[in-house]
This record gives sequence, structure tokens and C-alpha cells, in this order.
Amino acid sequence: MASLLLSCSSTPTTTTTPTFVTAPPGFLTHNAKRTRQFNLSCKARNGNDEQRESPGKEETFQGKFDRRNLLVGMGGLYGAANLVSADYSPAFASPISAPDLSKCTRGTNLNTQQPLDVNCCPPLSQKSIDYKLPPVTKMRFRPAAHLASQEYIAKYEKAVELMKALPEDDPRSFMQQANVHCAYCNLTYEQTGDPSLRLQIHNCWHFFPWHRWYLFFYERILGKLIDDPTFGLPFWNWDNPPGMVMPNMFVKKDSPLYNPRRNQDHLPPATTDLNYAGKPTTDPSKIIPNNLTEMYSEMVRNVSTLEDFYGAKYVTGTKPDPGPGTVERGSHTALHVWVGQATPSGEDMGNFYSAGREPLFFSHHANVDRLWSIWRGLRGSKPKDFPESDWLNANFLFYDENAQLVRVKVGDTLENQKMGYVWQEVDLPWLKNRPTARVKKSKVATTSTAPKATETVFPVKLDKVVKVLVDRPKKSRSKKDKEKEEELLVIDGIEVDTAKFVRFEVYINDEDDKADEIIDKAEYAGCYSQVPHKNSTKVTSKIRLGLTELLEDLDVEDDDKILVSLVPRAGGEDITIGGIKIIYAS
Repeated sequence: MASLLLSCSSTPTTTTTPTFVTAPPGFLTHNAKRTRQFNLSCKARNGNDEQRESPGKEETFQGKFDRRNLLVGMGGLYGAANLVSADYSPAFASPISAPDLSKCTRGTNLNTQQPLDVNCCPPLSQKSIDYKLPPVTKMRFRPAAHLASQEYIAKYEKAVELMKALPEDDPRSFMQQANVHCAYCNLTYEQTGDPSLRLQIHNCWHFFPWHRWYLFFYERILGKLIDDPTFGLPFWNWDNPPGMVMPNMFVKKDSPLYNPRRNQDHLPPATTDLNYAGKPTTDPSKIIPNNLTEMYSEMVRNVSTLEDFYGAKYVTGTKPDPGPGTVERGSHTALHVWVGQATPSGEDMGNFYSAGREPLFFSHHANVDRLWSIWRGLRGSKPKDFPESDWLNANFLFYDENAQLVRVKVGDTLENQKMGYVWQEVDLPWLKNRPTARVKKSKVATTSTAPKATETVFPVKLDKVVKVLVDRPKKSRSKKDKEKEEELLVIDGIEVDTAKFVRFEVYINDEDDKADEIIDKAEYAGCYSQVPHKNSTKVTSKIRLGLTELLEDLDVEDDDKILVSLVPRAGGEDITIGGIKIIYAS
């Protein structure tokens, strides 16, 4: 398929390969004294659920200062280039900043303070540079994996074979690239600016941009190894029925794309389950309809506000996992666990520390990355990105195709075409899959004996179905009201153990508990799920689910309360819910 092999943007410039130092494998950092935290003052909105920074002025134990002036005085956010020899100095700027690689640890099991049995720290370079996107002359083309030509597959296999043949300490090698994901996702780095906390780029608003950069450099490394700067990664088109099966290129045992650490029951022709909860669905004929409803929920129904799609705000001083966006907690997590081994730890793709060792991971995330661009296109004139510098100026470290350590920022990821790549166009069947109600004008909220959410129900362990009645502060809203504010169901204080796979689903005015039979109906509001980590610690998170369209479909907009059902599907005994409420967000 000649159309898959377009020629390039600019040819990468050659740089001198840095000298690398291997981090001590047992290097651990324990804080005998907690570094002073700088608490920034914020003003609340939307009933204390959303927060925004005070314009320009921040407050610390030393008093108020102007953050913009301080950044200028410090030489800018990206002034320091030497990451290994520089001692830690407090950073007052809010955006998450690139970690000090020399302080990477093997990770710690935070429940026992014992080192983990995995080292994913990268090789060290003496200097980093600020990365500038190269000019684009021709786009790299990312094909749908199930439509890729044999010529393309052979080229991809050769590229991965060469990557796996690189020296172990080369940051471009297959295992070192896998370790990039491991290190950023398993609490092995200190937060720059608050070393009492660990860095985590999942379950927050950095999920999409960080992974876009990760794929960007992985793709460019492969292209350089086969001397083809036009090479683009294939995407696993699991949101479209023809692509809802593990792509054949990844299941040939003599291929460098093959991985034996997969769930053998999910090899072709098994249909991918975007609502996977660790066991087969009771009705296989419902998988594809459920998949399409899940995609509609993630991409259309539950994403009126930016936070709900991207995830919650995450800045210096924020604890990990403040709240995942729709795609991350839904189809993204389901496919991670669906591919991984059918074991509690789920290697390779079913666990964060080992996910990058699975070649299929990169095609999985190429589709996640594609969904980000599709969602931005669906927004029309609505805001597509956060305007805050806390998001745009957040920055990370990667090694590029020349083994040069580079610093990149979120603000450069917003347009895939400016980064030099496009995807093959395929159908979006979920876009026209608005679910229908199983029961309209249900009276279950008025007849139910469930307790009110405001009563002493929470916190509650989700080892069984939990039903509560939630008051609606506003009802019978006009079209103008709905356009101005989205009605959101907030489930907060979600406490889970990071080492466990968990999933629960949320239903509105559900008249029974047969959860896996009604995902494709309007009563399904959404889900929470989590890919297991290698480390084990308790985190507290939240999710927000859109109600405006759902209540229209159920024809209960005039009701003053709704019945909310929380249905555990996996690991319910390891989930605690802190509370439920309704808010209105613009």
C-alpha cells in the first residue's frame, strides 16, 4: 500500500551522543524531614468542586508574590539545563516540571517501605536541551493496524527488531523505552518543587500530552533506525468494529511484535471488550453494542467541560491521581487489562511498570492519541484546551532519536499536524450511537427506599451494589441554562490501592442490578477503573459524569432527585467511596 509510505518532514539533525551513567540500582530516597510545602491560595467555584488560581498573586508562608515576576527573575521556567549535578532548589512555579533523573529510585512499596523488584530508571546524561519541533514538510502517516499492508508490516517489524538489538544502556533501546513509561508511572521520581511527593502523569490532565510526546519520540527512533523519517506507528482501531480484535501483525510468534505475556483467551478472533472487568461478559453478543456506547459516553456525553475529558488539574504540590478523564478511566484502562496476562499483576500490558514492554501498547496508545485529536475536532467553537500556564508550561524529559536528552512542554502537543503526523481516516460509528433509555419517566427515584446521599452513608466500601438518592439543586432547566452549565454527578473520595485492578460502573434510575446487560442503554452514566501499578499505596481520586443529556434521554428532567447505583465489577472490596453530589459547571 504505497499510500502508507509518505515522505517526510525534515531529516533529523545529527548530534553528538551524550555519555550515559547508570543510576545505582538500589538508590532510594527517604525523607527523614519533610521539605516545607508552599501552599498556594485558591478561590473556589462550583460549590468547592473546581478551583482556579488567583490571578497573578500567590501566597506562601513568606507572603504574597507575583508568580510571573518570579519566573522572570529565576531566568524562566526552562533556565536550568544540567539535571544531574544541580542540587535541588525549591521551585515556586506551579506547573509540573521535568524530574531530576539522578534522583530516580527503584520505586518504593509505600505500604511497607521496601524497594520494588524492578529498576526503570533511565541512563543519565550530563545535559538536556529545550526541544524545538522540527519544521514539517511532509506528514508521517499512521495507518490503522488492521488495514496495514504487508510492506508496511515488514518495515515496522524491522524497526522494532533493530530497536531491540541496541545496547542495553542506549536510551533508545526497546527496554529503555519501556522504562520511560515505568519511571513516570510508578512513583519513582520526586516532584520537582515538592520532593515530599512523587510524580505521576496518569489520572490527571497530563495523560494525553505526556503520552503524545512518548509516542512521538518512540516513532522517530524507529524511523531513524530504518532510515525512514516518514515512518508512522500503526494505531489499533478498537473504537470501530472492524478493528475490535487484536491486530494480526502482533500475534505471529516469529515476529518482534509478538509478546507471550498476554491473555491467551483474547487472541484473534476474540472481540475486544472496552468495558472489560477481568472476566468474560455473560452475553458475548452485547460486546460490540456496549463498546459503541462506551465510546459515545467517553467522547460525547461526558465531556462538556475540559476537566471531564482531560482529567483533573495536577500541579506542584498535588498528590498523585487527582482524577482521570473519560477515555483514560474507560476504554484505555479496559484494553490494558484485557491484553495483559490473566494474573493478578497482569504483565505485560496489564500493569503500568511493564506496559511499555508490550509492542501492542504503542498501537493502543496511538489510538488513544487519535481520539484526543478527534475530540478536539468535535468541539467546534468550544474551548479545546486549558488556557492555564499550569498546564501549558508543564514539562517532561525524553530522549530523542539521536539519544539526546530533551525537555518538552505540554503547550507544544496541541496540534498533531504541527508535530508532523496524521492518521488514516476510518469510520466513527460510535458518533451516531446515542443510547436509548430502557425505561423512560421512571418513578424509581420516588419509590426507592435507598438512603439519601446527604445521610450518613459515606464513606462506604463498594463490596456490593450501593444505591443512594441524590437531590438535584436545579430542575427543569432551559436550553440556555444547559448550554451555560453542564449538570454533573461528582463521585469523590474514591480510595483505591494502586496495586489492584478495580472497576465500578454508575447507573441512573436503574430498576435492577443486571449491569452488564444495560451498558448500551441511557441509564449507564460511566465508570471508574484503574490499571494496576507495581507499587502499592492508597490514593484518593474522583470522577465527574455528565447528566444533562442523560436526563433528557430518561425524560426525568423535572424530577427533584435521581437514584444513583454504584455497581462494582472488579475489586469492589478494595474500593471506598467518599461521597456523591451534583454540581453545575460552565
